[in-house]
Amino acid sequence: MTALRIAAELAGWAAVLAAAAGVALHFSPFDARLPVLAAALVPYLLLGSVVAVLLFAGLRSWIGALVGALVAGVAVWIQAPLFVGESAAGSGPELTVAQANLLFDGADPAAFVDVLREREVELLTVNELTPAALDALGAAGLDALLPHRHVSPGRTATGTGIWSRYPLTGTVEFDGFVLNQLGATAEVPGAGPVSVFALHPVPPVYGVDVWADELERLRAIVERAPADRPAVVGGDFNATHDHAQFRRWLTGRFRDAAEQSGAGLLRTYPADRWYPPLIGIDHILLAGGRADGVAVQALPGADHRALVARVRLGS
Repeated sequence: MTALRIAAELAGWAAVLAAAAGVALHFSPFDARLPVLAAALVPYLLLGSVVAVLLFAGLRSWIGALVGALVAGVAVWIQAPLFVGESAAGSGPELTVAQANLLFDGADPAAFVDVLREREVELLTVNELTPAALDALGAAGLDALLPHRHVSPGRTATGTGIWSRYPLTGTVEFDGFVLNQLGATAEVPGAGPVSVFALHPVPPVYGVDVWADELERLRAIVERAPADRPAVVGGDFNATHDHAQFRRWLTGRFRDAAEQSGAGLLRTYPADRWYPPLIGIDHILLAGGRADGVAVQALPGADHRALVARVRLGS
C-alpha cells in the first residue's frame, strides 16, 4: 500500500467521522457550549459523507464506501425535509410576512423600506431595534407603509418591534428575558384575529444555559396563544434546524415556514462578511397557516439577511 493510498484512506475515514459527528450533533440534547455551537455547522460536517464515498469509491475500498453511504443516507434523511416541503394546499387569505435583524441602527432604513414596499409586506417583525433606527425607519416611510406598530426599542441588541398593515390589539411585552420579546393580535381581513410574536432569545455565546432556558420559555408562551386562530412568530432564534432545542418548537402546532415551502437551508447570518452567510438562525413559524414560499433578502448595512414569506392563513 502506497503512502498516497494510506493518506487517501485516512482522509476518507476522517470525512466519515466528521459526518458522523454532524449526525450526533443534530440529535444532541445537551445544553453544553461546544455541542451547541458546533451544531450550527452540521450541514457542512454532513458533506464529509459525500467526500468519503467518492474517496473510497476511487480507491475501490468498498467497505469504506458502504460506511460512507450509510452515513450519507442518514444525512439526507435529516436534511431532506427542508427541501421537500409539504404537499398540503392552502385555502385561506394570503399574508406576506417579513423578519429582519437590523444590527442596531446599521441597516439602511431607506433600502429596507424599499424592500418591504417591493415585496408588499403586510406584517413585519424586527430585532435589534434602537431608538435611532426607529426614528430613521419612520422618516424613510415605514410607518406610512405599515401604520400599526408595537415596538420596544432599546440599546444595541435589546430592541424588538412589530409593524402591521392591519390594526394591532392586545399588545404585550414578555418580562424576564435579556432581550425584548413582544406579542400582539393583528386583525387581518378575511382571517380575523391573528396572534403575532416578535422574539429574540439570547445567542448561546451569551450563556448556553440562558439561551436554552429562553428558547423553552418562549416556546411555552407561543404555545399558549389561542388555538382557534392563526399565529405568526418571527424572530432571530439564534438557533438552526440542527439544534434539537429549536426543533422542539416544531413538535406542537407550529411549523417552520421554510420547511413547509421546501425552501432549503436559508442562511441568514453573517451577512456582512466577504463570504456568504453560513447559518440560518432567523425563522418564521406558523400555526393555522401554510407558507407557499420563503426567500432571503439582503439588507445593506445589516449583518443578517431578512426573510420574506408568502403565507396562506387558516389552512
